[in-house]
Amino acid sequence: MAGRTGTPLWLERPSTPVRIGKAVVIGLILLVMLYPFAYVVLASFGSNHSHKQIGLIPSDFSLSSYTSILSGGVVTRALVVSIGITTVGTLLSVFFTATLAYGLTRTKDVPGTRTMLYLILVTMFFAAGIIPNYLLVKRLGLIDSYWSLILPTLISAFNMIVLRNFFLQLPRELLDAARIDGAGEWQIFVGIVLPLSRAVLAVIALFYAVGYWNSFFNAILYLNDSAKWPIQLVLNQYVLRGSSLQQIQNPEAPVPPAEAVQMAVVVLATLPILVVYPFVQKYFTKGVLTGAVKG
Repeated sequence: MAGRTGTPLWLERPSTPVRIGKAVVIGLILLVMLYPFAYVVLASFGSNHSHKQIGLIPSDFSLSSYTSILSGGVVTRALVVSIGITTVGTLLSVFFTATLAYGLTRTKDVPGTRTMLYLILVTMFFAAGIIPNYLLVKRLGLIDSYWSLILPTLISAFNMIVLRNFFLQLPRELLDAARIDGAGEWQIFVGIVLPLSRAVLAVIALFYAVGYWNSFFNAILYLNDSAKWPIQLVLNQYVLRGSSLQQIQNPEAPVPPAEAVQMAVVVLATLPILVVYPFVQKYFTKGVLTGAVKG
């Protein structure tokens, strides 16, 4: 369909009422999305002088909820655990996913590569289940170990496919020229393939980081020692399940409202990803789309 100027309707500049309508709709959607986040942040600053039911804006702003839980030790230790698991897990996952994806691009040169690719694709649709996974982790001696939160999810089949498809789009002539010059596969991989894949690697790293940071179910299954709990499990235990908040607070500090303490834990569990996300967002279109076009 063409407009009055002969150009397609979707390419014409919208009229003023249409632009106003779009602005109103987008504003309403933004308000609906930001209200819960604003409520959580503002409620976390409630003090012990605030009303029992904290509204959107507490009557008194205070950092007592943050000082209470951060000086209590449990939340601080959980944050350190989550940061360590996320950092180590993301680095290892990106490395092994990239090496596997690059190896699976050599389907014509390495026997059995295509069969291996099909076996990996099967894991996207069929999973072993909770009990077999638990028995495997137990047999490997990883119960109550931080490695139980990393190794079972070390490589994502989806992320591997995205990386493999991106590697397939790299110029074969460039890689062949490096081989003619005497470069080995590791030299090509580290010196040529990885530098050309920074955008998609950044996106894959963010996917893994968000997954490791938000994971709590594996911690419930494999960690019996509460001192090793990550922040998401602390959040699940003391906010969602309603366990006594006194265990994560400093007994010598003033007791803030329970809702303010719960909201403060939510903010601390969410803030790191919100800080990292804007720096990687610019790579999304270039990284994911180019890696997912070619099959």
